[in-house]
Amino acid sequence: MNTGKVNMSPLYLQLIKNMQQDKIAVNDKKIERWGNLNIDDHGFIDFPEFTFEAEVNEEGKVFGGALLGKNFRRFLNEAPKYINENSALATCWPGDLGKFMPLGIAEADEMVDELPIWEKYDIHQPGYLAMNHLCPDMEIGLKLGWQGILDKIRYYKKKNRPVDMDFYDGEEQLVMGIIEWVEAHAKYADELAAKEEDPFKKANYEAIAAVNHALAVRAPETFREAVQFLAHFQALDRMYFNGGGLGALDRLLEEYYDADIEKGILTEEEAVWMIASLFYNDTHYEQIGGLTAKGDREVTSRVSFVILDAMHHLHIPINLAIRVHEPIEGQGEAPEILLKRAVEYTLEDGAGVCYSLEKGIVEGFARNGYPLELGRMRFKVGCNWVALPGIEYPLQDVTRLNMAQALYHALKDLEADKNYSMDHLWERYCEHMAIMVDSVKRGYDKHYENLMKNHPELVLNLFMHGTIERGLDCSKGGVDIYDLNMDGIALATVADSFAAIEQRVVEEGKISWERLFELLNTNYENAERERLMLKNIRRFGSPESPAEKWAVKCKDLYVALVTGSKTPKYHLVTVPGLFSHGDVYAYGENLAATPNGRFAGEPISHSTEPDPGFARGVDTFSPALKANAVALTQAGYGNSAPLHLDIDTGLIENEGGADALVALIHAHEQAGGTLINMNCVSKEKLMAAHEDPKKYPDLVVRVTGYSAFFASLSKEYRQQIVDRFLA
Repeated sequence: MNTGKVNMSPLYLQLIKNMQQDKIAVNDKKIERWGNLNIDDHGFIDFPEFTFEAEVNEEGKVFGGALLGKNFRRFLNEAPKYINENSALATCWPGDLGKFMPLGIAEADEMVDELPIWEKYDIHQPGYLAMNHLCPDMEIGLKLGWQGILDKIRYYKKKNRPVDMDFYDGEEQLVMGIIEWVEAHAKYADELAAKEEDPFKKANYEAIAAVNHALAVRAPETFREAVQFLAHFQALDRMYFNGGGLGALDRLLEEYYDADIEKGILTEEEAVWMIASLFYNDTHYEQIGGLTAKGDREVTSRVSFVILDAMHHLHIPINLAIRVHEPIEGQGEAPEILLKRAVEYTLEDGAGVCYSLEKGIVEGFARNGYPLELGRMRFKVGCNWVALPGIEYPLQDVTRLNMAQALYHALKDLEADKNYSMDHLWERYCEHMAIMVDSVKRGYDKHYENLMKNHPELVLNLFMHGTIERGLDCSKGGVDIYDLNMDGIALATVADSFAAIEQRVVEEGKISWERLFELLNTNYENAERERLMLKNIRRFGSPESPAEKWAVKCKDLYVALVTGSKTPKYHLVTVPGLFSHGDVYAYGENLAATPNGRFAGEPISHSTEPDPGFARGVDTFSPALKANAVALTQAGYGNSAPLHLDIDTGLIENEGGADALVALIHAHEQAGGTLINMNCVSKEKLMAAHEDPKKYPDLVVRVTGYSAFFASLSKEYRQQIVDRFLA
């Protein structure tokens, strides 16, 4: 296999560079209008003059399959058409539908019963009626095309003859609208070609027109057509409730790439440009590399390297992952070359791919009772998560259960009943955690009942196995595997708090229980010495830290609560995760002071990671300590708890450069880690960019599982990254 870098001519390098500059300019306009972008650096193109008048129901809202499909079709026909002059592809998304129509749910389906619990424990991401967090099987679309999908809908609509046609009517209206939208872009490209005088641009517009005319009537047959089909999907998926998962990109495109290269109708640099155009279109999550389901063969191909080069040359926020596994003897060096090149590109660019780790994902998923083969088929398609394409409904990254809220209420119980002991505190903590977990499980039952009739997964249903065939939404019987994720957060905040109480109050007696409650209730007012006494214990992540046992104990409790029972009504499986996204400020904002020395309103800890500063004064390479802590506290059921490596380039040069990072990645994979996100920037550059982001418009960073331009982030979100670098 050719593992070399693609030779790029000045023409295609300039086209890609122009797209990068266009992306920065588009983002500047969006920030000017909407404010900072603290989420995935979405590829939507803002059209300030565009408006849409939706057809609403008797409640003045838009919900239900048929009404959603009808409005979506009209929206696609009325939305502005778009082709970037440097891109090989047509279409964009002008924002999600919620910006243009009053999406809602039936009043009868509003959550009422669980609200008091959710308000008490600050559960404002309970998963109820959450959308999109599953993986489509894009091979369904690539093999059928839009017209084939429409034929499939009509066939099963006629065959099944359901009493309520809402599901099929919505899907049919949507796909009819998609075909009209694709054809409209073809005609728009024809118009641009007719007016264009530059020979290359004219030929490009003509090619875009031909591709879209073809895709309006048949399945893709060439590499360019396949990439354009994926771009169609990206735009549609984002428009409908901000979906964002694509799949294993190299596997999806390999046969098209190989065939076109062999025919001589595609060059490698053209392929890089086309993939860069797809990345410009949107920041959908995708994966390259990995193993076959049997685990006996690596799937890295030439197109894996082409995709990686496209990311490197475009250098904008791109949510691409590499699947990392232990090398297989006799399979060649291509996967290791791909991995090292990805690390080298990260060192060169400041950010790059994330690393999805085989052992923890596959062996963890098997704990749910599934064979290892299925675990190997789960792809990285979300900020922190993986899923089986087309057959799994996991709803990952849509819940947050703040463990620190359970600790807060447990401490309040002790203060009230004056039964002071670590055993009693732990007992009360366990009870509050159980209340939170059980409430979210009941909410998932209502989700199962109500999502299909309110917000069916109109777009993703088209790419799932069973939904169209059964006439059922993927949220309610349309697919075969239901394993609903529940993410716990603030692990280090809680572990360090338990450890601080145990050391300073119980063992040393330097602070009484009564004084502890006074400190917390007054937010450490005029008590900096005592606050620092509580903070400056050996915190979680530090060698021989007493907090480590509390982190493991809290993790084990959470895992047991989530896995110990199914949802009470529909007996749905729930699976534990430990991921905070970038929400550490939002969940800290409503949290009182905690016994780890944290002031009220300050951020909580990230996912299962130690708090920044945990390793100060320790003569050990802190990324290795952090990796050990994160590996130790994985939930262990196949869902990712990420490790963030934010490394000063000067430091890593002293530690061995790219080879040292590759070794660290492999070590974390073998230790049971599941995901690594990495930034490599000099401390001086990062601090200068934090002070004046506009001076560094092309600095890309990984925030949590997603990437963004550093300058697009708000000051508090930039601070998260700065804090990790300074840890």
